[in-house]
Amino acid sequence: MERKRLYRPFHRPSQAGMSLLETMVALSILLIASVGILTMGALAMSTTENQGHLAARTSEYAQDKMEQLISLTWGDPNSDTTVFPTVASGGTGMTVGGSSDPTAPATGYVDYLDISGQPSSSAANWFYIRVWQISSVPSFPTLKQITVTAKTRTHVGALQGALPQSTLVSLKTSPF
Repeated sequence: MERKRLYRPFHRPSQAGMSLLETMVALSILLIASVGILTMGALAMSTTENQGHLAARTSEYAQDKMEQLISLTWGDPNSDTTVFPTVASGGTGMTVGGSSDPTAPATGYVDYLDISGQPSSSAANWFYIRVWQISSVPSFPTLKQITVTAKTRTHVGALQGALPQSTLVSLKTSPF
């Protein structure tokens, strides 16, 4: 009777775990990936703060100023709109003039807000600036165009792009 040969495969000793070198390589890869993700997270947070929160605030403050100006009568020459609530005298009212450029504000057509959105008594300690321009519409003598621009003084994070700013334009007609 012929004996069957039993073939036994060659067995290597089982590996009970990972070597220290393999562990260090895996941890290095994980560290590099984590740093990349954390950098993107920090960038996302500053972008959200700048283009979300600060841009929304500039829009809100520009809208507040626009509503204050639209509430004036068409021919009002001297209401002070640099304060809130509006004072009946000492200002420019709906007089044609001003500037919609925050870097070149015109006296009587600018006000400043602190970081919480409250009027700032000092032009040196502002966080938001609001400037407005009132212009006549040449083709229509009973129309005035009101332009309000609100801008922040600074933004969050590294300097990336323009500061958040909002501009609103509206028309006001006589006799309203």
